[in-house]
Amino acid sequence: MLIDKIVNANSVAYSATEAASNRIPFLGLSFFPDEKKAGIDLRWIKSHKGVTPILAPSNFDALPVLKSREGIKIENTEMPFFRESLQVTERDLIEIGRAEDSSDPYLAAALRNVYDDTNNLVASAEVVGEVMRMQLLAAAGGHPSIGIQADGVTYAYNYDPDGAYASNNYVAITGNTWDNPTTATPIDDLQAAITAQANKGVKISYVLMNSVTFGYLRKSDQVKSLALTTNAAGTIFMTDAVVTTILRDTLGIEVIVYDKVYTDAAGTQQKFYPDNQVTLLPEGTLGKTWYGTTPAERSVGQVTNAQTAIYGGGIAITTEPEIRSGVYKFVTTASEIVLPSYENMDSTYVIKVK
Repeated sequence: MLIDKIVNANSVAYSATEAASNRIPFLGLSFFPDEKKAGIDLRWIKSHKGVTPILAPSNFDALPVLKSREGIKIENTEMPFFRESLQVTERDLIEIGRAEDSSDPYLAAALRNVYDDTNNLVASAEVVGEVMRMQLLAAAGGHPSIGIQADGVTYAYNYDPDGAYASNNYVAITGNTWDNPTTATPIDDLQAAITAQANKGVKISYVLMNSVTFGYLRKSDQVKSLALTTNAAGTIFMTDAVVTTILRDTLGIEVIVYDKVYTDAAGTQQKFYPDNQVTLLPEGTLGKTWYGTTPAERSVGQVTNAQTAIYGGGIAITTEPEIRSGVYKFVTTASEIVLPSYENMDSTYVIKVK
């Protein structure tokens, strides 16, 4: 039985689609839906007010050199490129080769291992986009930006080069921080941000945070006092539902608690959305998750042994045999060129609460 008859780019893409249906969706896609564009020209990607995000000078290694001419000028195509491979080993090939029909138990076991690996590979490619989207929403230090580092390559993009967002759409609480339940005034802080956005014609509908930050609200004396005023019994147990209702009834906003995690390049578990801050969001999309054309996609039909299929917004899945010194392997590669735009970033507001 030939491996390429049962494991190919299309079958891997289909398997990944089936697996994705059972996973919790990435929150960021609700605000930054996937979109495809030809090429990889960063200058086409816009941030707020139609401004191109600056590519910060950093240790880019394999990326084109940046030259400073009246600021920073992008000399070449600069959308970030990601690629990684997994292989079906000779042992896997032997097990698959033993199968003569679809009912053979060896085939099912071998394919399960193969597709577990390839699905994980594709899932890792999906994580990249969500990391970028959440970094933009979190606006570390007040500046929406993207920073991803792996294997000596650093991608760094600043979507707030003039500091306008940090000045007008961000506040760091330094006095009554939310972790102190007796002095914190989270309702007032949120109302101030909502009012600031309303003065710009923006209606805030959601507040995004993780469960650590949400815990501050549950313990807050200010939130508790609001809950008691609506409870005739004079006592109340501060559940998540009670806090959510208070914010909905008092401020007219829905709470989004996002605790999804991922493993970074160093093998450390990270939260997509960080502790100790919140992002206020309007209805609708904020930008797009743009996928460029990968080398694998451009090479379709040019490489004899390789098969390429596109999964999701633009993740290229390539399968091909590899023979080196008599050792035969079957390699699956996931690659992507991805970068979000953030045209509606001025409609969001970030509060660092601790």
